[in-house]
Amino acid sequence: MSPSIHELSAGQDIGSRTVEVTRTDLVKYAGASGDFNPIHWNEAFATGVELPGVIAHGMFTMGAAVQLVTDWAGDPAAVVDFQTRFTKPVLVTDTTGTTEAGATIDVSGAIGKLDAEAGTARIDLTVVAAGQKVLMKAQAVVRLS
Repeated sequence: MSPSIHELSAGQDIGSRTVEVTRTDLVKYAGASGDFNPIHWNEAFATGVELPGVIAHGMFTMGAAVQLVTDWAGDPAAVVDFQTRFTKPVLVTDTTGTTEAGATIDVSGAIGKLDAEAGTARIDLTVVAAGQKVLMKAQAVVRLS
């Protein structure tokens, strides 16, 4: 059940989540999205184009972030807008053969603004990997009852 706009206030925390990412996740995402750019799975290629290593797809990172909002809202269709700016790539180290994640993405959210007339809430997200913000101005607009 989605939250009621009348029970919310600006600044209110909506929660947080940590997303563990492996290179296998990136290969699966490549298959689902059709984005097979080797910077997302091939270490030699990624470093050859002067990246620090294999990086997560930007849209993968955005999806990991907005999942917090859809879980909070209770309905993915309630998210009517989502925008962000990419600031740093998410570096995913090779942990093949272990149970360790190659990266973690920490996401937290708070209500930035309420519009009772429109029935919407703007959710401001903080998205961090390896101690650095990887998305800036990450904001989702959610239609609530």
